[in-house]
Amino acid sequence: MELKGKVAYITGGTKGIGYGIAESLLAQGMKVAISGRSTQSVDAAIKKLGDKDRVIGLVSDVSRSEDEKRAVEAIIAAWGQLDVVMANAGVGHFAPIDQMSEQDWHQMIDINLSGVFHTLKASVEALKKSEGYYMTLASLAGTNFFANGAGYNATKFGVVGFTQAAMLDLRQYNIKVTTIMPGSVATHFNDHEPSEKDAWKIQPEDIGKLVVDLLLMHPRTLPSKIEVRPTRPDLK
Repeated sequence: MELKGKVAYITGGTKGIGYGIAESLLAQGMKVAISGRSTQSVDAAIKKLGDKDRVIGLVSDVSRSEDEKRAVEAIIAAWGQLDVVMANAGVGHFAPIDQMSEQDWHQMIDINLSGVFHTLKASVEALKKSEGYYMTLASLAGTNFFANGAGYNATKFGVVGFTQAAMLDLRQYNIKVTTIMPGSVATHFNDHEPSEKDAWKIQPEDIGKLVVDLLLMHPRTLPSKIEVRPTRPDLK
């Protein structure tokens, strides 16, 4: 894919991995729309990204299909096309299953799992036209279960399965589909504040570089599921 001038949409793009991907795509000459759940977070991210001609900020809650439809419509209205979609938005609540609240369970299902479906449904016709690329941000928690993670594991296992099945459905339209499954990343996820102590972790710009590499790969080749982890977790 020739990246300059192409259009990307990143959900949950106001900070962390989504923001790192946005920076990487802008550096390649792409136009990038990012979304978040609050006007404040979106405006702050847009101000940091800087290039107003190639950046759009959208308020969208991926758990609401109507929000995602409006977001994609706004991107098409502004730029006339959509070439890359990264379904990145996610939340995590961790507790033993007998102590997990119904509210936390449903929020994870609605955002992490239903959200990737809503984003794809809203964008798939545009991706058919552009023969574009749809990616989801899953996790190593989508293949490795752990105590206190039943709800989060359920959503990320679901995202991996959803994405792989969608890949089989959509490749006939020359749409490439990939799920990226990171281990520990230095982000604000789960109210964490990144610091120098996170130097051993994957950095958001590392995932951004990975996304660029995927987009530049020859169209005959599709890495459909990618696990990525810190090289030296023993340094934490």
